[in-house]
Amino acid sequence: MSSLIDDAPEGVNTPEFSVSELSGAVKRMVEGEFGFVRVRGEVGRVSRPRSGHVYMDLKDDRAVLAGVIWKGVANGLAVQPEEGMEVVATGRLTTFPGQSKYQIVVESLAPAGVGALMAMLEKRRKALVAEGLFDEARKRPLPYLPRRIGVVTSPSGAVIRDILHRLGERFPVHVLVWPVAVQGEKCAPEVAAAINSFSALPEDRRPDVVIVARGGGSVEDLWGFNEEIVVRAAASSAIPLISAVGHETDTTLIDYAADRRAPTPTAAAEMAVPVRADLIAAIADLQARRLRAMAQGVERRRQRLSDLARALPRPAQLLAERRQRLDLAAASLPKPALMLADRKQRLENLSLRMPKPAQCLADARRDLGARADRLGPALRIHAQKARQRLTETAAGLRPAPLVERIALRKERLQRNAERLRPAKTRMQSQARDKLAGLARTLGVFSYERTLERGYAVVRDSKGSVISTASALPEDGQVEIQFQGDVRVPARTGGGAPSTSPQAPGKPKRKRANPSPDDNQGSLF
Repeated sequence: MSSLIDDAPEGVNTPEFSVSELSGAVKRMVEGEFGFVRVRGEVGRVSRPRSGHVYMDLKDDRAVLAGVIWKGVANGLAVQPEEGMEVVATGRLTTFPGQSKYQIVVESLAPAGVGALMAMLEKRRKALVAEGLFDEARKRPLPYLPRRIGVVTSPSGAVIRDILHRLGERFPVHVLVWPVAVQGEKCAPEVAAAINSFSALPEDRRPDVVIVARGGGSVEDLWGFNEEIVVRAAASSAIPLISAVGHETDTTLIDYAADRRAPTPTAAAEMAVPVRADLIAAIADLQARRLRAMAQGVERRRQRLSDLARALPRPAQLLAERRQRLDLAAASLPKPALMLADRKQRLENLSLRMPKPAQCLADARRDLGARADRLGPALRIHAQKARQRLTETAAGLRPAPLVERIALRKERLQRNAERLRPAKTRMQSQARDKLAGLARTLGVFSYERTLERGYAVVRDSKGSVISTASALPEDGQVEIQFQGDVRVPARTGGGAPSTSPQAPGKPKRKRANPSPDDNQGSLF
């Protein structure tokens, strides 16, 4: 400052400042005196450029204060500024030298009382009504008996327990719970994302109806369900939606966009499903009515059939007329003897008119001889013509093209054989590997592997396998096969068969004089 005074012209003691120096001095003074302030006023012009920052005016009846909300702060605000809203802005007062104005850098923004919130809510409601989001024609009926119900609510509150308890009492169904925050800054985006995510699920996993539920609270607590993002998600939901936010006296904008509004979360569960006991009773009543109707119908048809049967003529009367007509027709027929004599006479007349077999044979032999006489010269002429054609054809043949064609075919055959040889080798290798695998599988599942683990096979005298005690033969003679195809005869009821094992392929030998010590006790 002293340097500026020293540089002043002679006779002038007022200092000179540059524009930047003066703007900087004003900025330091304003920020030093009003570092952190809270300002109450009505939101005027609101501008949201592509940078994400928010520029607005705070005004009352006598002044206007410019305000700016940086992008990071604007994204975290619980209530976004709208024109006409009365708010309390908290921030730092500073200047903007580029336009010679002072402004407040807002760090938090809150509505100035319930009246302001309600005014903003009414304004938003009218705007959404004008778009047609609340029209009754857009609302869909709820499914009568849903298979799955989606619930958007807090997983730790009493609301979900009340809904599950009520559903269990009325009609137990599968419930999909999408946990969300039901108040605060995260409420609106999480609820909207849950509604949209339910609609995006595949058909086989999508719920048939969605319940958006929350307990009662103040206007500020329920404000998340008044946000435009939540209302638009509810209006565009592909699934019928029930709004159960707050108590019966609480009203939010999602109530207008939903297909049905429930006064409480418990009432929403009652709207979603019918009473199972009532359905069972109704079905039982319909079944009883169906049985009664069927019995009455059968009885009516039986009575009708009896009435029609009485009106029908008797079978004897129906057959009497047909029998009489048959007798008259039989009487009008000619006698069999006369018919036979007539047929014999006609046959004799036809036989007289037919030629004699000997004469026919002689004529045929004579005709055959005449044809045989003409056959020799005709064959010689035909052979001569065929020989001449063959000679002419042979004269026109050239062996060179045939040899060349045969060589080309042989070369092509060799090339094809060379191309097929690797495939043949590969197919043989694959077949060999497959055969080896099948052999290993056969060995694994063979009953002989079971015999190696200590089991045995019991057969009767005919060689049939005995699998149950009831299939034992009456004579008690059985044969037991052990590992290595060793077979030992035995008796089930006690006896004296030989216990020496028989080697594979060797015939059985009987002992001439079995000793008493060879007697074997019952195996079963």
